[in-house]
Amino acid sequence: MDKKGVVIVEDHPVFRQGLKEILRGEPDMTVLGETADGGEAIELIRSLNPDVILLDVNLPGMNGLQIVRQLKSDRNKALIIMLTAYDDAQQGVHALRAGAHAFCPKDVQPQKLVEVLRHVLRGHFVVGDQLFDRDGVDEWIEKQVSQAGRPILDEMQEMYSPLSPREMQILQYVTRGLSNKEIASTLGISHQTVKNHMTAILHKLDVEDRTQAAVYALRHGWVRLQDSQK
Repeated sequence: MDKKGVVIVEDHPVFRQGLKEILRGEPDMTVLGETADGGEAIELIRSLNPDVILLDVNLPGMNGLQIVRQLKSDRNKALIIMLTAYDDAQQGVHALRAGAHAFCPKDVQPQKLVEVLRHVLRGHFVVGDQLFDRDGVDEWIEKQVSQAGRPILDEMQEMYSPLSPREMQILQYVTRGLSNKEIASTLGISHQTVKNHMTAILHKLDVEDRTQAAVYALRHGWVRLQDSQK
C-alpha cells in the first residue's frame, strides 16, 4: 500500500504525541517526522518532502502562517492542515489565503481529523464542517471578507492577507515593547522604514495603533507571549 507521508509541526508534546497516535492507526498514512519549532520546520519539510503537513498556528521561531507563506514561495507541493486553539472564521480566512488546505480547531475529534486528512488528499478544502472545491473556497473567503465590512482589495493590501515576514518580525518586536527607533536599530534598517512597515501593519489588521496590533497578533496566535518576553 502506498502510504502518505505526514510531518507534524506542533510544540505541545502531549498534543503532538496524540497526533502521532491517531495516525499510527491509519494503514495508509505514516509520520515521516516532527518538530516543535517553527524555525526548524521549513528545513525538515524540505528534506522529508511529505504529502501532508499538520501545522500549528502558534509556534516558537516562525508561526504557522509564516511557514505556509514560505512553503508556497518555495512551490512546495505539500498539503497543509492548520490546527489552532483560536477557532474563528477570520483565522480560517488567514490560513486559506496563506495557502493552507484546511483549518481545524485543536479540539477536533480524532476520527474527524482523519476525515479532514482524506478530504484534503482528494483535493478538497475544509473549514470546520464545511467541504469546498477550489471555486467554493474562493467564494467562502469572499463572503467572509464582505461580511467583515471591508471591500475586496488587491491581494497584497487585503486585510486578510497574512503579514509579510518583515512585518511579522516587526510586530514581534512591538509585542516586546520596543519603540520604532529600537526596532530600527535592532534590524539595521532606517527609522522611516519601520514607520512605513507599521503603517502597513495597522492597515492590514484594520487597527488604530501599535497596542491594538500587538493584542491582535497575540490573540490570533501569530506571536507568542513567551517569545515577546525574551
